[in-house]
Amino acid sequence: CMQQGCRTTLVVITLLGSTYLPTGALAGESVNPGIPGPATSEALACFVPSNCVNSFDSLGLPPLRFRGSTADGMARLKTTLATFPEAQIVSSTAHYLETIFTTTIGFQDAVEFIVDEGAQRIDFRSRSKFGLFDFGKNRSRMRDFAASFEKAQSSGTPADRN
Repeated sequence: CMQQGCRTTLVVITLLGSTYLPTGALAGESVNPGIPGPATSEALACFVPSNCVNSFDSLGLPPLRFRGSTADGMARLKTTLATFPEAQIVSSTAHYLETIFTTTIGFQDAVEFIVDEGAQRIDFRSRSKFGLFDFGKNRSRMRDFAASFEKAQSSGTPADRN
């Protein structure tokens, strides 16, 4: 195709002042690791920092901390997610959980969690699936989520007693 002068173009669609980037590696597709192990900063990287927050970047948020096994951490995640009616779990393995949060006006944000039992931490990435800017929504949601997660742990929910 290079000999014929063909070129490849990334199509970006503008709709109501927002730019839509296709899902996939450029937009930060799901990591859904098939093997257990600690999270890496590459797996949960924010490819578009203006619509994403994670637990690795210098401007990110701290990881969630838990006590116990991977199953305990995952149980706490699911218990906390149940208090967020806008959240829907779309994929889950022993160490990985992916959730879609839908705002009242229909925007969707993907939140991914990776449980690291050895470090007793849960790393995450929360990113908008639509648009280049989230106006701080992912950051504020994850702060609220972290506060709820911590409250559940300090109150000694059943997952903490296993």
